[in-house]
Amino acid sequence: MKILYIKRNTKYEKRYTSKMGELTTKVTYIKRYVLGLPVKTLHKYRETYFGEVKSCDDCMLFI
Repeated sequence: MKILYIKRNTKYEKRYTSKMGELTTKVTYIKRYVLGLPVKTLHKYRETYFGEVKSCDDCMLFI
């Protein structure tokens, strides 16, 4: 078992943008793990319908 490793995980989330409204998109999280426990989220990004990769800072989580 590795002591320190980085893992990428993708899941669907509902997001809200002012231009498009409610949006269901795949969000990818890159996390750092130590002894199998997640320590820090290094980066999260989403892919648009046109294939562009955008940071998740420009849209809010829709509740």
